[in-house]
Amino acid sequence: MTVTDTAEKIKKMEIRGAGRIARAAVAALKDRAERSTATDLRVFREGMEQAADILLSTRPTAVSLPNAIHLVMGSLSDDIQSVTEAKVRFSAACTRFISISGEAVDRIGRIGARHIRDGDVVMTHCNSETALACLLQAHRNGTRFEVVATEVRPRNQGLLTIRTLNDAGIATSFIVDSAARYFMKEVDLVVVGADAITVNGAVINKIGTSQIALAAHESRTPVMVAAETYKFAPRTILGEFIEIEEREAAEVLPTVTAAALPRVRVRNPAFDVTPAGYIDLIVTEQGAIPPQMAYLIIRDYLGWEIGEFTGADLTGTGGVP
Repeated sequence: MTVTDTAEKIKKMEIRGAGRIARAAVAALKDRAERSTATDLRVFREGMEQAADILLSTRPTAVSLPNAIHLVMGSLSDDIQSVTEAKVRFSAACTRFISISGEAVDRIGRIGARHIRDGDVVMTHCNSETALACLLQAHRNGTRFEVVATEVRPRNQGLLTIRTLNDAGIATSFIVDSAARYFMKEVDLVVVGADAITVNGAVINKIGTSQIALAAHESRTPVMVAAETYKFAPRTILGEFIEIEEREAAEVLPTVTAAALPRVRVRNPAFDVTPAGYIDLIVTEQGAIPPQMAYLIIRDYLGWEIGEFTGADLTGTGGVP
């Protein structure tokens, strides 16, 4: 798929989920590199940087996207002597990232499944690939549990989740988002994914996650976040913000209806921020950590050098830390 097509599908949420977005973007860059007819190395690099910029502009909140692009673009180092060499290195870096990303989900599933016990009722929110990996692996392990899944307005991603759980043979209750606190008294564990994780362990995820985490905190129900290491946001080390994407009003209110209500402004944030204090555990492919250890993931596994933080803004500004 071309860079332009991929960018459009990401914007329209035809490709959704931070991990899937990252892999799709890298695959599109790989395709762009392989199709490039540039014979001059400088021209080739400029073309790849332009393609990367197109993809970076699609979803400002999911830092998996800039982290993935940073990792593969780093293969176009200064020691490369020719376009042919650049293509070989870049293609290898893209293939490696896509493979490692898929393996990370499987490993997170195996680690996270250990925290789901026989008889548990597990609540999940949105359609997280990593959260589902934990649930599916626990089911494969023979653990007997039930799931409470939210609808996830306004895009109803919860429908995707319940189909996956149903097909796997996992007993599931489907609830409206506003019923999460009502059912929390029946829940033993909350499992969600993440679109970004800050240096202080706060988690940016689908809108409604913070309310569920608050209800869980009130009920003393543990909250487990499942996320690949490339969802940690390096630039938050310097106090920069992650932009919270607001999507079009038509997702919430039909355009015709909105036109008849001229004094009504529709607000449609796609994500919210859950403080680290409401999170008990973050499960990554490197292991399970408390949120307070988020800095170590950024320092040890993402490959960012501190000097790079003074360059282009890859996580966005103007949102919530």
